[in-house]
Amino acid sequence: MDRQNSVDETGNGSARFLPLKGNSFRFRCHRHISCFTKCCANLNLVLTPYDILRVKGRLGMSSDEFLERYTETRIDPQSRFPKIVLKMDRDNGNTCPFVNPKGCTIYEDRPGACRIYPLGRGVMKVDQEKEARRRFFIVEEGHCLGFEEDKEWTVEEWMADQGLAQYNAMNDRWSEIMTSSKRLGPEAHIPHKLQMFAMASYNLDRFREFLFKSRFFELFELPQNQKDRLEKDDLALLEFSVEWLKFSLFGEKTIDLRKALGHHKQYQS
Repeated sequence: MDRQNSVDETGNGSARFLPLKGNSFRFRCHRHISCFTKCCANLNLVLTPYDILRVKGRLGMSSDEFLERYTETRIDPQSRFPKIVLKMDRDNGNTCPFVNPKGCTIYEDRPGACRIYPLGRGVMKVDQEKEARRRFFIVEEGHCLGFEEDKEWTVEEWMADQGLAQYNAMNDRWSEIMTSSKRLGPEAHIPHKLQMFAMASYNLDRFREFLFKSRFFELFELPQNQKDRLEKDDLALLEFSVEWLKFSLFGEKTIDLRKALGHHKQYQS
């Protein structure tokens, strides 16, 4: 789910998730509306790997710096994988650290959940099905006056206007891992696999070090041009991390081995 600040998670009890009637809704947010930026406080905003890539790039920070300064790790009992949550500014009314009275200071690279609001988008990939299941709904918060404005959108118009195509494409790929029901293997190996998940998902700098400073390319067959992209292109690296996680977590044959099948057991178990 892209928009993660539900009733229980916001702490203000004002959010409701309502079915989207038809394919259109009325909404407009602007600086002169009295509730401007109120939706940017008291959030439990889950960041996807692509969100992190965009925001840390905007700030010119390393993965370690960004994660340490701006995020917290949460363990959700409903998910076997750790989630990264944006840390609110507790010294400034528990607001988003990137908002000021004029609005969002990282607007062009804001997280997908902020872009899609006031819509919510649920995505689930069932292992046996080729296409992911998607649904849209309205996130209605008591303070928001944007629904009283006169601008009407279709879902497709809103998604295009907010620049969500790349976000959705990357997040949908990651959701295949998050929602997979495939086993992680023996209990003794699960802590190591969760560490691998966290690194490959959230800390691209360390994942790149893992690839280039270990024996990875001695064990796995990748074309030279792909290796070159992984060394320099964060987006290519993030796309590859999904394939690697499918291999290392679930044993899917997404990466070719160079040598004996025994190496597969080393990484997959």
